[in-house]
Amino acid sequence: MAVSAQDVKALRDRTGVAMMACKKALEEANGDMDAAIEILRKKGEAKAADKADRTTGEGRVAIAGRAMVKLLCETDFVGKNEDFIALANEIADKAAADGSDAAKAHFEDIKADKILKIGENIVLEDVQVVDGGTVAGGYVHTTGKVGTLVILDGGDEEKARDAAMHATAMSPLVANPEDVPAELIEKEREIGREQMANEGKPAEIIEKIVDGKIKKFCAERALTSQPFVKDPSMTVAEYLGDAKLVSFVRMAV
Repeated sequence: MAVSAQDVKALRDRTGVAMMACKKALEEANGDMDAAIEILRKKGEAKAADKADRTTGEGRVAIAGRAMVKLLCETDFVGKNEDFIALANEIADKAAADGSDAAKAHFEDIKADKILKIGENIVLEDVQVVDGGTVAGGYVHTTGKVGTLVILDGGDEEKARDAAMHATAMSPLVANPEDVPAELIEKEREIGREQMANEGKPAEIIEKIVDGKIKKFCAERALTSQPFVKDPSMTVAEYLGDAKLVSFVRMAV
């Protein structure tokens, strides 16, 4: 049976096996991709395919310019490996230069070879390129497992990086208090009402107490209203001054 070059390449990407071997396996399997993989595995050739189903619970994040990626592997040992770190940075650089789709395509092109070289399954979990604002700054924790990219209108890269460091440490849910989802607020409001009723608070003051709780709840979950990690005497918004937080992306392994 004749097989297409596209199918041969797809099998090559999944297995890391030479193109000619992939072509022969597909012909033997009458074009069935899974059967061709099984044929290659039985021959001991499809090493990348053997690893492709393994769980990837470790890895790292990487930032380049306005791009951020999360790359996963199987073990913490590989997550600290220089080749794996270089791969994460390479994909982030590609995303910053050419966009997220190009970065994903690049990863697919090299994935099989990297799996074979590194010796573990590798998954590109997330790629984001952030627009808007005038300044971008990022911070990745020394473990490589958590980081944040911040976009500001105004300010400078140092302020953006400091805000990113804060978000990395404090894990805010949203940028500003008003951004907290309405459904989350309503759920918290229901909990607050029940708590106050159980404490025997008069019905006429419960809503005022709950309103205060909701205001605090939203402030604690918003990056701009949290006490700044470097100086808790001010909020992040006060530290940023005239610079406006446009958006942020936080990734964690």
